[in-house]
Amino acid sequence: MAANEIGADVRSMLRPGGQFGALLEGFVLMELARQLTWSEDDVELFHYRTKDQVEVDAVLENRRGQVVAIEVKAASTVGPDDFRGLRHLSERLGNDLLTGIVLHTGQQTLSFGPKMVAMPVAALWEATAA
Repeated sequence: MAANEIGADVRSMLRPGGQFGALLEGFVLMELARQLTWSEDDVELFHYRTKDQVEVDAVLENRRGQVVAIEVKAASTVGPDDFRGLRHLSERLGNDLLTGIVLHTGQQTLSFGPKMVAMPVAALWEATAA
């Protein structure tokens, strides 16, 4: 395969509607599943979708019914609309939703209101000292 063909394939993958979003989502879900194997807490991983196609990519629930919900976005910027599924789930769960997170390809961690935050995907494996 010629270098210009590879470049064209990469560009098409990164376009809106391209396959990068699905690949990133799959990567994040596999990373979450891997990390759950050594977690001290007993946590289950689910996907959430309503009949109206409102969805959340990852729902992590502990034995007490407390939830951390995660949406994956293959974009370096995040806006309020990216929290649609998380806000919907928050309305359904009330206080059982601990936090809603949009993981994105950018560099910043940003608050989007109570219990809602946007974080870089790299937060999955980067630890900070408490």
